[in-house]
Amino acid sequence: MTEFAYLIALVPLFSFIMIVFFLRWKEKLASGWSIASILASWVMSLIVLIETIGRHGEPYEMFFYLTAFKGINFEIGILIDGLTAVMLMVVTTVASCVHIYSLGYMKDDPRYSRFFSYLSLFCFSMLGLVLANNFFMIFIFWELVGLTSYLLIGFWFEKKSAADAGKKAFITTRIGDLGFLVGLMMIGAYAGTFNYGGVFEKVAAGAIPTGVLITMAIFIFGGAIGKSAQFPLHVWLPDAMEGPTPVSALIHAATMVAAGVYLVARSMNLYVGAPEAAMVVAIIGLTTSFIAASIGLVQNDIKRILAYSTVSQLGYMIMALGLYGYDVGMDPSAHSAGYYAGTFHLMTHAFFKGLLFLGAGSVIHAVHTNDIQDMGGLLGKMKITSVTFILASLSIAGIFPLAGFWSKDEIVASTHHHPIFNIFTLIIAFMTAFYMFRLCFLTFFGKPRDKHRHEHAHESPRVMSWPLAFLGFLAVTAGWVGIPGLHGFSYFVYHGEPYHTSLHWDVMIISTIVAVAGIFLAYLIYYKKSISADMLAEKFRPIHTFLYNKWYFDELYQYTVINPVMALGRFMWSFDARIVDGIVNGTAWLTMVWSEIKHWIDTWIVDGAVNGAGWLVRQGSSALRWIQAGAVQFYALFVLAGVLVLLAFKYEMVYVSLEWPWLTTIIIVGLLLLAVVARRANRESAAHIQSEK
Repeated sequence: MTEFAYLIALVPLFSFIMIVFFLRWKEKLASGWSIASILASWVMSLIVLIETIGRHGEPYEMFFYLTAFKGINFEIGILIDGLTAVMLMVVTTVASCVHIYSLGYMKDDPRYSRFFSYLSLFCFSMLGLVLANNFFMIFIFWELVGLTSYLLIGFWFEKKSAADAGKKAFITTRIGDLGFLVGLMMIGAYAGTFNYGGVFEKVAAGAIPTGVLITMAIFIFGGAIGKSAQFPLHVWLPDAMEGPTPVSALIHAATMVAAGVYLVARSMNLYVGAPEAAMVVAIIGLTTSFIAASIGLVQNDIKRILAYSTVSQLGYMIMALGLYGYDVGMDPSAHSAGYYAGTFHLMTHAFFKGLLFLGAGSVIHAVHTNDIQDMGGLLGKMKITSVTFILASLSIAGIFPLAGFWSKDEIVASTHHHPIFNIFTLIIAFMTAFYMFRLCFLTFFGKPRDKHRHEHAHESPRVMSWPLAFLGFLAVTAGWVGIPGLHGFSYFVYHGEPYHTSLHWDVMIISTIVAVAGIFLAYLIYYKKSISADMLAEKFRPIHTFLYNKWYFDELYQYTVINPVMALGRFMWSFDARIVDGIVNGTAWLTMVWSEIKHWIDTWIVDGAVNGAGWLVRQGSSALRWIQAGAVQFYALFVLAGVLVLLAFKYEMVYVSLEWPWLTTIIIVGLLLLAVVARRANRESAAHIQSEK
C-alpha cells in the first residue's frame, strides 16, 4: 500500500470534485460520499502505518521530475517515514470524526453540501502537505491549506464577525508565508534542490554558509509562526472560532495549526545545522505558550478558551523542537527528548483537543450560547459530552495515566538542561490545568446560572456523541504507545531511544503535583467557592483587565499596523483620485474643450462659409428664376425699369454731379418693392383661381 500512498490525498480531492459538479443538490449523498472518502483515506493510512512499523521506520520515497529551471530540479513525489505515517493517522482520524459529527451539527445549514465539499478539499490539502517529499511541493499544499481554511472559517460569511475572522486569518498567515517563501528561494539558490534529502545532505556537508543557513532556517520558521499561530502572529486563531465548531476541531486543533509544528519537525536538520535559529524557535515557542495560557485564565467564551489553549500547546511543541535543534546542534552527542516530545505531543494533543472542540460544539448546540458564565449544571443533562470533555481536560492537564500525561512529561524532560525553560514550562502546565478546570466547573458543575437554557439543554444526537466517545478513548490511550521502555512511538518516529527509556519518577511526580495544584485551585474557586473569583478579579483588576483584553495585542496592531496601513491606503486613494485621476481627467477635459472649439469653428466658420456661399447662390437663382417666369409684361416692366434707372443715373452723373446716385437708388428700391408686391399679388391670384377650380 505504501507505494500507492498518494491515493490517501487524491480520494478526498475526488470527493470534492464529485460534490461540486454532481452531488451538490443531493445533500445526503454529498455528505455520505465525503465521509466514505475520508474513511477510505483512514483505512489506507492505517495500512501505511502498519507497513512503516514493519520497516522499522525506514523511509520510502517515490518521485519524478517535473522540470528544471536555472539548474534547480522541480519534482513531485511522496515521502513515507515514521513522522509521515503518524501525521496521516492523526489527520484522517480527527477528520473522520469531524465529518461524522458534522452530520448532526450542520444538519439544517442551507449550504450543507458546500460545507462537506470544503472539508474534502481541506483534507486533500493537508494530506498532500504531509505526503510531500520536497519543500516546493509542501509550499504549494501549504498555500492550499490557507485557502481552504479561509473558506471554512468564513463559511457563515453573512455574519460580519465570521467574514472578518476569515480575512484576518488569511492575511495574518500570509505574512508568515512570505517568510516561508523567502526561505524557500534561499533553499533553491544555495542547495540547488528542494528535495528534503538533497537539502539536508548539503547542510550536513557544510555546503551552505552558516549565516545563510541561520537566516534560511528562521525564514522557514516564519511559515510555522503563521500557520501554528505563534507570537507575534497568534492573534488570528481565537477570532477563527467564528467558523462552525467542526471547523475549529478540524483546522484549529488537530491539523492546519499542527502543520507549522510538522514543518519544523520535518526541517529539523536545518535547525541542528543552525542551533542559533533553533534557539530562536524555542524562545518564540515558550513566549507564545506563556502568553496564550495567561490569556486563557480569564476568558469566558468556551471556544476562545480552547483556542488559546491550542496556541499554548502548540508553543509547547515548538519550544521542545527548538531545544532539540539547539542541544544537538551545539553537541551532536547530546541526548535530548525535544524532537520526540514535540512530535509525540503533536499526536496526543490532536486527539484530546479535537475532542474538546467537538465537546464544546455539543454544549453550544444544547444551550445556544458560548458564554460559560451562562452555563452550569450540565453534567446531569449531557453525560456523554460531560464525561468525555472532563477526560480530555484531565488529559491536557497531564494527569496519569491519560495520553497527555506521557507527552507532557516528555516536554518537561526536554527542558532538563534549560532551567528558565523548565520553570516556565511548569508554570504553563499549572495555568493549563487551572483554566481547563475553571471551564469544566463553570460548565458542567454547580447550579445552572441560566435556568431557561438549562431546562432546554439535552444530549446531542448519537451521530455527534459517537465521535466524542471514540476520541475520548484516544484521549485516554493514545499516549500509551510512548510509555518509556516499550519502544513504541519513539522506535519508528524518533529513529532511536527517547531521552529516558525508563520511568523517571521525579519528572512524573513534579508534573503531576503541578497539574493537581492547578485543578485544586480551580476547584476551590469555582466549585467550592472557598475563594471568591469576583474578589480576586477586583483585587488584581489591572492584571485581570490586561489578560482579559488579551495583552492588548489587537489594539496594539490596530494602532501600529492596521491604522497606519489604512491611512496609507486612504492617502494613496486620495493621491490616485486627485493627482493621477486629476491629470487623466484634466487631460480629458481639455480634450473635450478643444473638441468643442473645433466643432464651433467647423460649424460656424468652415461650414458657415460653405453654406453661406450656397445660400447666396440659392437666393440669386431664386430671384433669377422669378425674373425668368415667362410673363411678357414682367419682361416689359424690367426693360422699362432698366431704362428709367439708366436715365436717372445719367442725369445725376452728368447734370447734378452728386457723390452718390440717390435718385437712381430710390428708383431701384422702389422698383424692387413694386416687383415683390406684384409677385405676391400674382401668387394670391393664382391660388384663388386654383381654389375656384
